[in-house]
Amino acid sequence: MMNALRLEARLSDHDRLYDAFIRMHDGLSEAESQKASAKLVLLLANHIGEPEVILEAIERVRADMGDGSD
Repeated sequence: MMNALRLEARLSDHDRLYDAFIRMHDGLSEAESQKASAKLVLLLANHIGEPEVILEAIERVRADMGDGSD
């Protein structure tokens, strides 16, 4: 059975994670920062392990890019 993309808030310490994401880019060039982000996305996608869930997330992000919401 395929799982659906979960959209409800599930993080208990989102501020700590946000800070860690930001610090991940400290001291990196733009190219290094983009590479670090891509590596993180691929690691998390591997952890999720369900292509349909990942594809749904990609579609949602892409659809949101033009509507001004962040």
